[in-house]
Amino acid sequence: MTHASVVAEAWPGAAAERTAYGWGDPGQGLAMSDITRIAATASLLGDAARANILAALMDGRALTAKELAFAAHVSPQTTSGHLGKLTEAGLLIPHKQGRHRYYRLASPLVGQMLEGILAVSATIDARPPAHRSTWRGGEALRNARSCYDHLAGRLGVGLADSLCERELVALTPDGGEVTAAGHRFLRDFGAEPEPGKRVFCRPCLDWSERRPHIAGRLGAALAARCFELGWIQRQRDTRAVAITEIGRAGLAERFSVHL
Repeated sequence: MTHASVVAEAWPGAAAERTAYGWGDPGQGLAMSDITRIAATASLLGDAARANILAALMDGRALTAKELAFAAHVSPQTTSGHLGKLTEAGLLIPHKQGRHRYYRLASPLVGQMLEGILAVSATIDARPPAHRSTWRGGEALRNARSCYDHLAGRLGVGLADSLCERELVALTPDGGEVTAAGHRFLRDFGAEPEPGKRVFCRPCLDWSERRPHIAGRLGAALAARCFELGWIQRQRDTRAVAITEIGRAGLAERFSVHL
């Protein structure tokens, strides 16, 4: 399925509107308008099964089609079609290993997009009480979870607050930087980010806490170190991570985070 056909299914009137507004035909190799791209991506995310597939991959791991069918609550045949559309749209990357084909999010940007959608959706809690929806994610997910390759929930926000309050990290709406004291702290803690092309540090609005946690290479390094130390552990079939007893002690001692 081509990108143009994905758009045609997502937006049946796209061809007529492209002609009316002079956008051109993406099937002839011309640049597709931003509006058309938004419509196509939104349509892919608007399907509950595909949303479940993407949500299951938000912890950064790769899963098989069978595992994703279970997460999507649909048949393997239906899942195969959804995976094809998500892959064609550039949201997923398949990887064959032995007899199995695994799928993962195509890039951290996809995880960032999904977390952003969740953050916007969470703003409905700001409506009057009569129209307010209750939190349905569970306390475990709200307490500590993975967001692609970094930490979110109360744990992620707590780490961000600690680093900022101690002037080890300075966050702005569009990015962040580590101070000289922060680099010394990270080296001592064993979480100095590796060099790379990916953004070094940026705030990511937490959809359950509605405050920023840390993403980018710095967020990934902090999460990796917490896993390495045994402070947190992954749990089956959920993005929630469990904080161990040694983790509670370490988080309190090194970051003054009490959970």
